[in-house]
Amino acid sequence: MPYAVDFVNVSTVGLESSPVVEALAGLRANEARYFKNKYDHVFTVSPADEARDAVGWVTGILAQERDIVIASRPLEATAFEVDGIRMAYVFYESGLSINAMYTIEDAGKRAVGFKLSEGMEIPEELSAFRFARQKSKLAGTIRGSYFVIKGEH
Repeated sequence: MPYAVDFVNVSTVGLESSPVVEALAGLRANEARYFKNKYDHVFTVSPADEARDAVGWVTGILAQERDIVIASRPLEATAFEVDGIRMAYVFYESGLSINAMYTIEDAGKRAVGFKLSEGMEIPEELSAFRFARQKSKLAGTIRGSYFVIKGEH
């Protein structure tokens, strides 16, 4: 069942099995606030087993572009289109958030972003990436990295 993420009253609904549940909930709320403020889009997520298309799309991009397989279990996911950009997010039990941004027009920006919740280690499968730090009122310290998508997805 889809859940509209509230960034005013941060909830851990759907993320309870994560060892960094509070930080992951803050990270999810941080993304919800961004999309509401920038695009007036309500950020909704579903359990990963109900959002197989979104999880599959992100998983496929990771495998085809960089031969990356995420070891952690996906908890929630969402996919939507806003302002000509196809977006997908997957939130993992470890505290990892992965988003795919794919501009529909050929010359647009296309990238995969990784965000690590405060308190989690860098997963082995992402050890080749360098992570920059960013402060968030909702999520504490977020570490993030990305790569540019080169293929068609």
